[in-house]
Amino acid sequence: MKVELRPRPFDPLLELGCYQAGLDERLPGQCGATAIFIGAMRDFNEGEAVRGMTLEHYPGMTERYLQQIVEAASRQWPLLDGLIIHRVGELQPNDPIVLVAVWSEHRAAAFAACRFIMEELKSKAPFWKREDTADGSRWVEHNTPA
Repeated sequence: MKVELRPRPFDPLLELGCYQAGLDERLPGQCGATAIFIGAMRDFNEGEAVRGMTLEHYPGMTERYLQQIVEAASRQWPLLDGLIIHRVGELQPNDPIVLVAVWSEHRAAAFAACRFIMEELKSKAPFWKREDTADGSRWVEHNTPA
């Protein structure tokens, strides 16, 4: 299971394709289901236009926490593999922020695990968001509801 933080933009579908190619070599014919979630930066939040965002984290600590989330999902569902790629640093509207992908033999486990990972990541992972609006910068105190 791979967890990676990226300070630069990435193409989630390209990343997914590359990872899938390696997975097909390691687990040929075993993956019956892949569930993915791709999150992107919106240009609004809390009723206001957002021009940009800075996503801060603690190096080392954040990666470990994301790895713990993936491991918790693996204990709860029969996953064959998982991938999390998450942006940090400066982002612009429409930039992909996160890719979560899980592979399993069956769809129910893949769907449930992907949602669990994303919800845990959004609600508990150690990231801090500062949004840039027309009125200046502000720290985001709460995540948007699912």
